[in-house]
Amino acid sequence: MAFGNALIAYVLIAMLVAMIVSFLMTPVVRSFAYKVGAIDVPRDARRMHKVPVPRLGGLAIFSGFMVSSLLFVSMTPETKSVLLGAVVIVVLGVIDDSMDLPAALKFVVQILAALIPVSHGVTIQVFSNPNIFSDDLYWNLGSFSAPLTILWIVAVTNSVNLIDGLDGLANGVSAISATTMLVIALLLGETDVSLALAALMGACVGFMPYNLNPAKMFMGDTGATFLGYILSVLSIQGLFKYYAVISFVVPFLILGLPIFDTSFAFFRRIAHGQSPMQADRGHIHHRLIDMGLNQKQAVATLYVISAILGLSAVVLTTGGEQRAILLFAALCIAGAIAARLVFPQEIRAELDDWRERRNEDKPPREPPPSLKPEPSDSAAPPSVKASPSPKRKRKKRKSARKR
Repeated sequence: MAFGNALIAYVLIAMLVAMIVSFLMTPVVRSFAYKVGAIDVPRDARRMHKVPVPRLGGLAIFSGFMVSSLLFVSMTPETKSVLLGAVVIVVLGVIDDSMDLPAALKFVVQILAALIPVSHGVTIQVFSNPNIFSDDLYWNLGSFSAPLTILWIVAVTNSVNLIDGLDGLANGVSAISATTMLVIALLLGETDVSLALAALMGACVGFMPYNLNPAKMFMGDTGATFLGYILSVLSIQGLFKYYAVISFVVPFLILGLPIFDTSFAFFRRIAHGQSPMQADRGHIHHRLIDMGLNQKQAVATLYVISAILGLSAVVLTTGGEQRAILLFAALCIAGAIAARLVFPQEIRAELDDWRERRNEDKPPREPPPSLKPEPSDSAAPPSVKASPSPKRKRKKRKSARKR
């Protein structure tokens, strides 16, 4: 193992400190949200909650992460630049949660925040070639290093923000991603990255009791964009900089759920002639709700998917590509079986609806020629009313005589 007992102890302590600070700060931040009017009011069908809920919960997560990081992570120039960029993202999120800001302005500020760590050397220098048949195993990005790094940071920042549609979803997925990256960072011997990820994971767990359904508080854009920013930057420090084939696959596996959901949403909106930044009700979590799952079931399903991707990334790092592919396939099959067992009624109802729609779309099937009735030359005789039997006639006569 590339890590010892001392590092494990520091990781656990950093996680515990962040969790306690985040948990204790949440009621304070909740009161502050009510004072400044940072309340999420359900105005449209996209929102799943029925009553107003305070936002700004990301401030509690940010507080737990910052306290733990300042105590346990070495303050190198790179680390300071990462934390400074996080402060910019959080300030932007607090203002956006209090008063809605234009999307273009938020996008520009996110680029400026990403420029801070990039200008201090936090960049993707080498990218592994996805073409395994090529002689060039790695691509030296050169002058493309800075713009691609900014693109990665801004993309992941917004991806995590876009999946924040159900109680506890973005927070839990971020915690799972941080846990996966923590295990890989420990295996690679990245001490500072491991401690920072432990702080991030602990901060997410500390906020979780207030964010699970029914949520007492939302993290808002403050928390979702902060989590996306930190995950993207720490993935650069702990994963992308290694000269191995995993540098291409692992970050995309760990952050696969938010990246896929965001990509699918953008392509869907463009295909329908809409702006890619226009909000809609077509995200993965919305589709699970429309299938008949409640919020807890939908969130649990997406937790399982995120955990499967994360575990596959860990196996890919330690056991090679073949084992990771086999594990991924086995876990997908196990997940399908578990879904069948956990949600049998919902799945059966969805299948019944699908069969009904398919039958409605199909035209009526004609019988084969051999079974068709042959046309008759003579017209069918008119229907003749059956005459009563002689026995009934005699009974009627007798009854008439008696009268």
